[in-house]
Amino acid sequence: MSDAPASPIVGAETYGLIAGNGRFPFYVLDGARAAGARMVVAAIREEASPDIARAGVKVEWCGIGQLGKMIRFFKREGVRRAIMAGQVKHRQIFSGALPDWRMAKMLVKLTRNNTDSLLGAVVAELAADGIELADSTLFVPDLLAPRGVLTKRRPAAREQADIDYGLEVAQAIAGLDLGQTIVVRNRAVVAVEAMEGTDAAILRAGELARRRELTVVKVAKPNQDMRFDVPVVGLPTIETMIAAGATALAVTAGKTLVFDRAAAVALANQRSLTIIGV
Repeated sequence: MSDAPASPIVGAETYGLIAGNGRFPFYVLDGARAAGARMVVAAIREEASPDIARAGVKVEWCGIGQLGKMIRFFKREGVRRAIMAGQVKHRQIFSGALPDWRMAKMLVKLTRNNTDSLLGAVVAELAADGIELADSTLFVPDLLAPRGVLTKRRPAAREQADIDYGLEVAQAIAGLDLGQTIVVRNRAVVAVEAMEGTDAAILRAGELARRRELTVVKVAKPNQDMRFDVPVVGLPTIETMIAAGATALAVTAGKTLVFDRAAAVALANQRSLTIIGV
């Protein structure tokens, strides 16, 4: 899928937020509030934090299979543009949750059950009801990773060699929609992310390599659609790297969200890790 064109922020417009887990939905709400935009939330019941109900906005709880309910809610609220923010774990998507009629009709048309196909189909269903899915970073562009070294320490020669090798492999894997993270040691792939998620892949690599000299490479897809499934790292990523014995993290600049950046960089500096946007 190609990148969606950037959409201008219209302050008087009502935006819909499709909220998954983690802090991302709250960052989007804060950004929308700062921009003067009204926002209503369709919270995914299996994923979104209960705290979203106390965020000072109108919230409709929707099960992961209740696509029709979500669309009806947005239409009642006059939503013309929506934003997806927050992870919906892959195992939830494939958990066999009972779909409503709208979701079931959509699923029957799918030729593949990978993330891009599923989310792309949701985008098409929203569009059929006049709801455009906007760039998920529309209200939070400052959270995107800059290009260059974020930490005090630059990658050592060994780490840079692993980053160079890892980028080539990770981009090929991401292009197949298999995962966005690999873990490398001595220019060999130790672990590849699948449905278990980034942190679990890093920890698995730590066990395989006996927690020694690992480099983590997390990339955007070759034609990353910024409307959904944007790669994310943050403080928990650094904590997981420390537990696994990883010393370097490379991410795609401008297309990777970095949450709690100050705290993540501070911990990386404290433990002599390096983080770089490439």
